[in-house]
Amino acid sequence: MTSKIKLLVLNTLSEEHQAALAQACITTFAATPETRAAVIKEKGAEFTAVLTIGLLGLTREEMLSMPFLKLICCMGAGYEGIDVQAARSLGITLVNGRGTNDNCAADHAMGLVIATMRNFRKLDQLCRDGVWRTAIAQPTNISGKRMGIFGLGMIGEKIAKRAAAFDMEIGYHNRNPKPESTYTYFDHLLALAEWCDVLVCAAPGGAETMHIIDSAVLSRLGPKGYLINIGRGSLVETTLLAEALRDGVIAGAGIDVYETEPARPEALLELDNLLITPHLAGWSPEATQAQLDLVLANLDGYFSGNGAITPV
Repeated sequence: MTSKIKLLVLNTLSEEHQAALAQACITTFAATPETRAAVIKEKGAEFTAVLTIGLLGLTREEMLSMPFLKLICCMGAGYEGIDVQAARSLGITLVNGRGTNDNCAADHAMGLVIATMRNFRKLDQLCRDGVWRTAIAQPTNISGKRMGIFGLGMIGEKIAKRAAAFDMEIGYHNRNPKPESTYTYFDHLLALAEWCDVLVCAAPGGAETMHIIDSAVLSRLGPKGYLINIGRGSLVETTLLAEALRDGVIAGAGIDVYETEPARPEALLELDNLLITPHLAGWSPEATQAQLDLVLANLDGYFSGNGAITPV
């Protein structure tokens, strides 16, 4: 790979991965908002490539401050924070990390399904408090239940594959049905929520899906239904979810994403029927290495003239 690639890195990386990028490119790391603003203002004309993630994104104004920018790389599959229209109008290629962490995210999603529906969090607490099983309400089965998947993309497909191993019936909602899919398609999210026992959200963020899991969807899911979200925190309003869990509108929820990231979601913390993980469904040593490898391959492919590997 040519050392002439001048890469601005906006997301945090391990020291090992920083070193790998530094060997391949002339790198500048700007992981804080203050450093990011200062570097783009002072050195924007130097960069030909940017590495970011969907949540951090890249704005039109930032792109305009980097007149020689040719390539934007997203480590993950999501790119909702990037002004895609601006990138296209400016002739900047956008690539993402699709396919690198699908298995990891699907594993985590299925773990949240089991742990939430079987109430592992509360059972752990009760056991530590010396409460025996005869004094505890029996948690539901997972096998044989109906799983609704909102967002049957690459990760959603792998969640469905795992759910099928538990003999779960699978339905899904996308903007359009997938002709090759054998799962039941619902043309409205409300209908899917009413049908399923557990609704798993694996949809991207952005304006189209902002707070799409609203009070009507939660009501249709019902007091015996469960919500799992590994997509984006913006899919469901935090206060609405807190009220639904507190008032028994739904039975429970397991979320890996929330609106206040990286700050903890204060409104949710005291709820026993909620399991939270800090947006790491797609994180594992194997997944992050695969993401870095794809970033390097995209940089090499684009700047060598052979073409980007995963253009959006």
